[in-house]
Amino acid sequence: MSNPHVIPDPIQAGLAAGWKVIDASALAEDRVIEADVVVVGSGAGGGVSAEILTLAGLRVVIVEEGALKSSRHFKMREAEAYPALYQEAGARKTKDKGINILQGRTVGGSTTVNWTSSFRTPPGTLEYWGLHFGLKEYSEAALAPWFEMMEQRLSVGAWNAPPNENNDLLRRGAGKLGVGVAAIRRNVKGCWNLGYCGMGCPTNAKQSMLVTTIPAALAGGATLLTRARAERLSFKGEHVDHLVCTALDGAGLAPTGRRVTLRAKHFVVAGGAINSPALLMRSMAPDPHALLGKRTFLHPTVMSAGTFAQRVDGYAGAPQTIYSDHFLHSQAIDGAIGYKLEAPPLHPLLLSTTMGGFGDEHAAMMRQFSHTHALLALLRDGFHADAPGGSVALGAGGAPVLDYPISDFVWDGVRRALLSMAEIQFAAGAKSVYPVHEMARGYATWAEAAKGIAALPYRNLLTRVVSAHVMGGCGMADDVRLGVVGADGRYHGAANLSVHDGSLFPTSVGANPQLSIYAVAARLASALAQSLTGRPAPRPRAQG
Repeated sequence: MSNPHVIPDPIQAGLAAGWKVIDASALAEDRVIEADVVVVGSGAGGGVSAEILTLAGLRVVIVEEGALKSSRHFKMREAEAYPALYQEAGARKTKDKGINILQGRTVGGSTTVNWTSSFRTPPGTLEYWGLHFGLKEYSEAALAPWFEMMEQRLSVGAWNAPPNENNDLLRRGAGKLGVGVAAIRRNVKGCWNLGYCGMGCPTNAKQSMLVTTIPAALAGGATLLTRARAERLSFKGEHVDHLVCTALDGAGLAPTGRRVTLRAKHFVVAGGAINSPALLMRSMAPDPHALLGKRTFLHPTVMSAGTFAQRVDGYAGAPQTIYSDHFLHSQAIDGAIGYKLEAPPLHPLLLSTTMGGFGDEHAAMMRQFSHTHALLALLRDGFHADAPGGSVALGAGGAPVLDYPISDFVWDGVRRALLSMAEIQFAAGAKSVYPVHEMARGYATWAEAAKGIAALPYRNLLTRVVSAHVMGGCGMADDVRLGVVGADGRYHGAANLSVHDGSLFPTSVGANPQLSIYAVAARLASALAQSLTGRPAPRPRAQG
């Protein structure tokens, strides 16, 4: 009789069944591999594309710079998770070190470590894309079937468990002020409500690419190449001839000296915004209008911490279940910058490195950890001339570097967001509120906070800015003066090259982007599969 407390590990089972997985760190010699399609990246865009292309009968190779980890490796320990699962051990930063960027670097990409929040692309964003970038076929009605397909595939649905205290404080405080809130849909199945989603799901409840599309592709005959850095696409005229990958050591950091050459009929770049533009730059891909790497967006994010008399225990329970778009809808999309409010999970390492202060002050703040509540504001950049995002360039050794200057226009949104969050926290009963700013202090009343926040200087490195959402850099538009990729995902000037990830988005989404990437990648991969095979692409379906 099976033990109901044993959590099946689909990765372990698949490897035992003979999946074709090549760990490049173990290669003793160079390799050449041929396929119909090479997919660079195994995150939201790459995972969806790999499954659909494999289901269509194509030979697919998936390239991933990170390692293949699974639930047996996920121990809910920050010190182990960040180095193993994140870009630059969770310390990726912008050029001036002013913004910390959390991105996944493991099989499943950021979907393996995100907090499961699932939003469709806001209609206003799609309307803006149609008006300014000619993306008329990306209307709400046109994308609806693709959203429905991926929501079914990945078990996206309402989260019916009561919110944890961290999220419920947002609900209660906003309610007292007449600020509208709603529940966040999540891509989970059989969730244990642990709250450690950012460290890899130890129960395989999160329906990330790691436990859905990648296993489906491998079961269908695809090959997965891990610990392999995609260095350069080699062009012959308007065609990509091959991709050169560098094998990395067991730590995923240093080259071993081995190389893997991948040859294919078609290449899909899905390494995520920042990495995808960098690969194309290293490859000297066509870029006649100097658009590659430009208009990269982050949803610059600021935080406010509140201390409460009762325990909050922000680490326990589903991490994000309540949100407010009140401050998005109260602004015209191309007016003063709007922001989305959410309640992030709190874990000691993440909180301590995000909060300001040092020494005794910082220690005193951390002693209140179990009574601390946090709100974050995601600023919707990309819709105004004074919020143009940043640009990716190549640094030492061809590594990507994101330059992301913050304008006064954006700083004004930061100030308003900190005011909004503080007011909500006091309305919820906070004893004190601490905006995450190096010159702020803990304010004891809303009146004190309103005065103090208004007077703070808003400059780089004084105000703590973070982001887990990276979009743009390979902007999508059929007009080559506006985008480097067409509405069909095909790279302008390269006949057998596509981009299928969040780098396609011509602005930020204005919501957590994973579901937008799933739907767009499904649409593009299905069309690509039909183009390559001459048959309609099969529809992926949820397992079990």
